[in-house]
Parts: sequence; structure tokens; C-alpha cells
Amino acid sequence: MGDRKKRAIIIGAGPAGLTAAYELLQRTDIQPIIIERSTYMGGISRTVRYKGNRIDIGGHRFFSKSDRVMKWWLSMLPIEKTDGEDTTIGYQNKKRTIKTSADAPDSQITDNVMLLRKRKSRIYFTRKFFDYPLKITPATVTKLGFSRMVKIGMSYGYRCVFPIKNEKNLEQFFINRFGTELYKTFFKSYTEKVWGVPCSEISAAWGAQRIKGLSITKAVTHFTKQLFSSKQGIAQKNIETTLIEQFLYPKFGPGQMWEVVAEKIKEQGGEIITECDVDQVFTQNSLVSKVGAVKKDGQRLELEGDYFFSTTSVKELIASFQSPVDEQVKQVSDNLQYRDFLTVGLLVDKLKIEEQGRLIKDNWIYIQEPDVQVGRLQIFNNWSPFMVADPTKIWIGLEYFCYTTDDLWKMADQDLIALGKEELEKIGIIEQKFIKDGTVIRMEKTYPAYFGTYKDLNKVKKFTDTFENLFLLGRNGQHKYNNQDHSMLTAMTAVDNIINGIKDKANVWSVNTEQEYHEEKTS
Repeated sequence: MGDRKKRAIIIGAGPAGLTAAYELLQRTDIQPIIIERSTYMGGISRTVRYKGNRIDIGGHRFFSKSDRVMKWWLSMLPIEKTDGEDTTIGYQNKKRTIKTSADAPDSQITDNVMLLRKRKSRIYFTRKFFDYPLKITPATVTKLGFSRMVKIGMSYGYRCVFPIKNEKNLEQFFINRFGTELYKTFFKSYTEKVWGVPCSEISAAWGAQRIKGLSITKAVTHFTKQLFSSKQGIAQKNIETTLIEQFLYPKFGPGQMWEVVAEKIKEQGGEIITECDVDQVFTQNSLVSKVGAVKKDGQRLELEGDYFFSTTSVKELIASFQSPVDEQVKQVSDNLQYRDFLTVGLLVDKLKIEEQGRLIKDNWIYIQEPDVQVGRLQIFNNWSPFMVADPTKIWIGLEYFCYTTDDLWKMADQDLIALGKEELEKIGIIEQKFIKDGTVIRMEKTYPAYFGTYKDLNKVKKFTDTFENLFLLGRNGQHKYNNQDHSMLTAMTAVDNIINGIKDKANVWSVNTEQEYHEEKTS
């Protein structure tokens, strides 16, 4: 390779890939070259623009229990001025005061800024709203009915005394934490809508990844504490992520963060090649030596490197290997499953579910109704008012979960928009006459699935770990349902290892599984 500067080839410009590149530039003399198949930055954390309106694919709260990630984000986009007072953000049992007086940017006139947003999400079930997490209040009892509440209480109490031992699937995971009745009422239908298979066929690891310490008892305890506690910080170590009530959010959505990072990478000598798809991985002994890629115009590239970071799907990475791959590894990789994602964006004059004549405050709503396909509803005005071009309009996103082989995925955009309109009118959320415009966004491989050959993923991990200079990062790179902060931490940890000469990748794989990232207080 001559006397050239050491370089890292990074597949994918999502949070993990961009973080790896930035960390390399800041802390090493290794030059990063990112290869991205699309034209946008941020992967599924990107922001899509449509006629001046912005769509956040899936909804991305900027919150982390990692001190390192929080500081990293705020170094890119500073927090806005908030009522002329300093803002205290607490996390990992630490607190830091951020000056928001003279030096704090005003979000009305400054674009590169983080907003401090309140979190609210609810469940929509039997055409009624229920708080999520569920709060045991007179209103909840009235909406559910006394007899159902009794069944919920009894089944929950039973599982507290007689839990299912050695829980293996997601159904058992939910039942142990919520009881059979509440699981069937609020979790079963929505979860199966998301994944397209019964909860009994999904690994309990998904629950451990996404729900973790949350239970009825903790939700009630949290509600009780709220009545007597003072204002809390954004990122407290002993609060489950699903109970966080404030978060940071870029003025123009999550993609803004990654667009800023991408610009910094290029300014500092990193390279980002877009519309280029890696389809070949070449190895020599225990090292990856180069990758082959094809550009949109058909031109082929071969890029040599000293380090290789992959954030593409495990399935695509393994299929790209030009050297022999063990048949078992190939079989596991080929049969990993992914859930795909559609967002139907609708611009409306008003919602039918307004409260006291004003727009409801929810960031997103879980649609638990079994008679429609839509799974979740985002209200982008409530993520950031700057996501909407016309402040008199309401900009919403209807989220559908499917496979690329499904009829739903193959529907024409206008048919999907019509479906969205019909379904929201059917369940009483809008009247079609108030809809002004619509668009459709498709996103493949949004959710790595915890079924199929997932249980044998370790075989793939052992194979890729034999290549000393190859690091698998992020949600699809590790086939793990990570949030963006966890994906970032995999990249940070990999760069730490390179700097410190650590060849074992266990700490990269253990992000979001080791105790530090569990969301249940243990002390």
C-alpha cells in the first residue's frame, strides 16, 4: 500500500458510520472514506423534505444515558435559549449546567440549534386515548371498564407471584411484566402489527432491548413521584427510557445533526462518496484488504484500507465476501429477517381529535386498533414547529410496518395516501375534507428482526471477528435494535479499541447489553 496515509473505509453514512469517521479525524491520523449508497446523511435517522415540510422516519428523541454521547451531540448543535435561565441536564447521576443566557442561540433566528422538547405519547385503543406508560387513574378505569381493570389487576398479580420461568419469547416477556390481560389489551396487537409474526415467535431479547426495566409497578411509582418531585433533568440514570419526559431535538429534525456532522467530516479531510454501493469485500489472511463498489452510473471502484467499518446489513455484508464463507455462517446470514417501513405524510388543516380546540400535544400515538393497518402516528409539529412550512397546518406521519414483498409495499403512492386517509377517518382521527396534501416515504431494513435465524447470529459474529481490522457497527451492522446513541457508542468504542491496540471486539458488541446501558436501576 506504499507510504500513503492510513485510512478507514466506512460502509454507510448513518449515525454509526458518521460517528466513526468524525472520531477518527478528531483522535487519530487515519483518514476516513465513507461509502453511502444514497444521497442523504443519517440512515434511518435522516430527515426527508417535502414542499418545505420535514419528515422524521420513526421519531428520534435525542436522549442518552451516556455522558459521552450527550456531550458529543451538544458539541455539534448547542442547546437553545430557554426562558433566559440556565438549563440543567442530568444523566448518569451527573449534572451539567448549560449556559442559555447571552451565549445561547435563539431558535427563532439560529438554525444550528437543539430544542428542548416535552415528550408525550399515548395509546389509541377503542377510539380512546390511554397514557403510555399506563397510569392507574379514574379516567383509565372508566375507559377500560371496571371488569377489565379487575382482570388486568388479577392477571398481573398472578404473574408477580408465579412468573413464567426461563422466558424464551416476547409473549412470555410481556406477560411476566404486565400480566396476560394487559398484554392482550395493549401489547399483543400493536407488536404483531409491527413485526408481522406472533409474539410467541419473537425472541425475548427484543423486549430486553426495547422495554427493559419498565413494568406496571414502575410506571405507577413514577407517576406517584411526579406528584411530589421538582422539575427533573433530561437524562436521569434511574428513569427508564420509555418514561423520559424531556428530550433534545434538532430544530429541523434528526437529519440536521448528521448533515452538520458530514460537513465537519469533509472540512477536516474525510471523504464521503454518495450513490455508491459496496458489493465486494476482499480479504487476505485475517485482514480485510479492500472493498469493491459500484456507482450509480455503473463505474466500479476498488478502495484499499487499513481499517473497515460496516454499518450495512449483516446479510449484505456477508454476501459481499469474495473469499470462502463457512456454509453455516452463510445460511444464518442469508436468512436473517428485516422489517421494512412506510410513512405516509399528510398535511391537514385540523384533526378531529383536538383537545379544547387546540392541537393535541402528542409527539407520537400508538394505534392499537386492530381494524386498521396503520401502526403509529407522528405529529411533526410537536417534535419541532420548524418541521412544518405553514404554522397554520398540521403535518402528520402515518407509519406502516411491512415487508418489501407485501402488497402494501408495492402499492402506488397515491393508493397508499388514499389508504392512510381512509384509515384515519375510520378510527375518528381526521375528516378527509381537511387533508390538503400527502406523500410517501419507503425505508427498507428499518428493523432487524429477532426471529428467523437471529438465534444463531453468534456464528456470524465469530466469523467476522476473525478479521482483525473489520468492525460491525450500528443497528443493521450488528443486527441489533439499537437507538442512535447506542449505534454511536459502537463506533466510539471501535475507535477506542484501535487507539488502544485492543483487538478483542467484545466491548463493541456489548454496547446496549452490558449493565451500563440497562435501563433498570441496580443500586
